[in-house]
Amino acid sequence: MPLEIITVPCLSDNYAYLVKGPDGVCLIDAPEAAPIIKALEDRGWGLDVIMITHHHHDHVGGVSELRARYGCKVMGPKAEEAKLPPLDRALEEGMNGGTDAGYVVPMMVPGHTLGHMAFHFPNAGAVFTADSLMALGCGRVFEGTPEMMWDSLSKLAALPPETKIYSGHEYTMSNAKFALSIEPENPSLKSRCEAVAAARSEGRPTVPSVLSEELETNPFLRANLPQVKEALDMPDASDASVFAEIRTRKDNF
Repeated sequence: MPLEIITVPCLSDNYAYLVKGPDGVCLIDAPEAAPIIKALEDRGWGLDVIMITHHHHDHVGGVSELRARYGCKVMGPKAEEAKLPPLDRALEEGMNGGTDAGYVVPMMVPGHTLGHMAFHFPNAGAVFTADSLMALGCGRVFEGTPEMMWDSLSKLAALPPETKIYSGHEYTMSNAKFALSIEPENPSLKSRCEAVAAARSEGRPTVPSVLSEELETNPFLRANLPQVKEALDMPDASDASVFAEIRTRKDNF
C-alpha cells in the first residue's frame, strides 16, 4: 500500500506529518498535541510511533500528551537523546526499518542542531527534513558549523530529484524574497516565487516541495554553482564558504 501523508499545521508556522503505511501510523515531530489529535480523530486513526527529528521544543512539545493518550512508541536521534523526551528507541544512521512504502532510512543531517535527523522513505519518494533543508531555504545554523550544514544539505541534494521534501515550517514566502536577492534573474526562481505567493494567498501550504525544484531555485543548495559564486563576488571560494555567506545574509535579511 502507498503511504498516506497528512500535513498538520501546528503552532504559528510549524508542520507535523502523519504517515499511514503498511506498518501503521507514525508521526514526524510533535510541535503540539491538539491539532494532531484532531487530525487523527477526523480519520479514525490511532498512533503507533512518533519519530522526532531534533530536540527543539517546537518539534517535541506534544510528545508527552500524545504518548499518554495513544501509548505510542517514541523514536529520535541517539545523538540528542539527553535533550529529548524519553525514547523507546534511539536512532542512528543504518538503523533502517519498515515494510514496502513504509521502509524508512534515518539520515544524520547536523547543522541546525548537532544531532538533527531526517527520515527518508525511499520507496515512497519522500524525505522529512524538518529544519535542515526547507522549501527555498534551510534552517539556521544554531549548534553546528556552516561546513557541517553544507555537508548535510549536500547529502540531501544527492537523493533522487523526484523526492518530495517535507520540511518543518511555513517559511517559504520569506525564503522566496531572500532567494530573489541572490539570483534575481533566475527564471525558475521567479516562476516559483509567483506560485508560492499564489498558494499562500489561498491559505495553502507550500510543502511538500520537490528536490528537483529546490536544486533549481534554493540558493542554499546552489552555493557550488559558478553563477552564484560570481553573483556574490566569491568566484574562487569553497562551496562551504559561499554557503556560509548566503546563510549570514539570510540571517540579516
